[in-house]
Amino acid sequence: MMEEDSPAAVDVVMKYATYEEFLDSQVTRLDLSYLEDEELARQLVELGYRGSGEVIKREEFYSRKAAAEQLLLSRRIQAPKLASANKEITEPLLRELADTEEANRTGKMTTIIFIRDRNSRQQEISGYIDYAHRLKSEDFEVYFAGKKKLLPKPSDLR
Repeated sequence: MMEEDSPAAVDVVMKYATYEEFLDSQVTRLDLSYLEDEELARQLVELGYRGSGEVIKREEFYSRKAAAEQLLLSRRIQAPKLASANKEITEPLLRELADTEEANRTGKMTTIIFIRDRNSRQQEISGYIDYAHRLKSEDFEVYFAGKKKLLPKPSDLR
């Protein structure tokens, strides 16, 4: 039996607006030619005697549909707040980081940044930064606002 929150269960119930559409998707033309009654064909699918997919009862279909809609709604509500949102960014590096911020926050992408700079004593500072990790551990609004310069820290990649 499929778990109600699994992606496959969500896909099955979200494909169809009603339970009848779900049943109709499992009825073949051959079934209709023999039975000559759409309602009878639906009943046979519902009972598990015919059909090409998983048997789901009406109550289970609608409970899965409600759970899937709730899951989708909660995902929309929990969308991460972007530090670069509504900011005028002119520096090319920051513009690229702003473009990939959402993907890095959600885990769809991982970005490693190599930075080479000089400090006030003209000593070279360089290092690799795991952008996704720094987004989680630090507030990037100060970087996107131009108040602070992005530099590698001892806690970053070496």
